[in-house]
Amino acid sequence: MRKICLLLFMTTALIGCKNDAKNTDATNSETPDNVQEISGNFMYYDDAAVFQTKSELYGVVPNEMLEDLIIQSEPLKTEASDEVAVTLKVKVSKKPENEEGWENRIEIFEIVKVSKSNPKNNNIIKLGKEDNAENQ
Repeated sequence: MRKICLLLFMTTALIGCKNDAKNTDATNSETPDNVQEISGNFMYYDDAAVFQTKSELYGVVPNEMLEDLIIQSEPLKTEASDEVAVTLKVKVSKKPENEEGWENRIEIFEIVKVSKSNPKNNNIIKLGKEDNAENQ
């Protein structure tokens, strides 16, 4: 499971690196009309940013707002792979056909709220000696 998550995050990172130069000027100049507010969990791990709602996963387009979100989320995490609960104003789009990665992606225009994720709602399975010892 951990390898699958890491693979997905790496894929998202590669997509983000390809689009970084193209999107920097566009995101700083103006905010599009089709921006929507959505809430979910944000995870940044190993240079990959992923946003998850109850029904969908999104790759996050790199821009200055993503950098701000990463900075705001770091103090709320106890482990590098932890998620944080966020509310964002974003533009949702489909990935280009010739690129790999998540089918849907978001471009962040405003960070509305960042908070620690509820550990009871966390469905991540963590493996290790400590977990196995506690469960036996």
